[in-house]
Amino acid sequence: MTRRPGCAGCSRSPPRVRAAQAELAIRDWGRRDRAVARRVKRVDNRRMDYMRSLFVPICRDEDEAEARSLLAFSLFIGSPFITADHGERSRRDVVERALADLLEP
Repeated sequence: MTRRPGCAGCSRSPPRVRAAQAELAIRDWGRRDRAVARRVKRVDNRRMDYMRSLFVPICRDEDEAEARSLLAFSLFIGSPFITADHGERSRRDVVERALADLLEP
């Protein structure tokens, strides 16, 4: 693996993979450090606020918007760590379908 000067830990992995690795590492760090845990919670709350702002206009009520927001956020955080096969479907196709279903009014 080729490393770029001044970039310890950088790799040739795609940006989405590196982002998922960083996300997991920061969340794990937050399990051991209260200051990091507070920051993770603050970022999670900002992300959920953003998701709510997208879902409230297309949902019947705030409960539905909250549920869809959590599902979309969970898909964003968890999908890179799930290695399951999807039969003849690609992961991209399944994720796109999941998002389409979440966005269905």
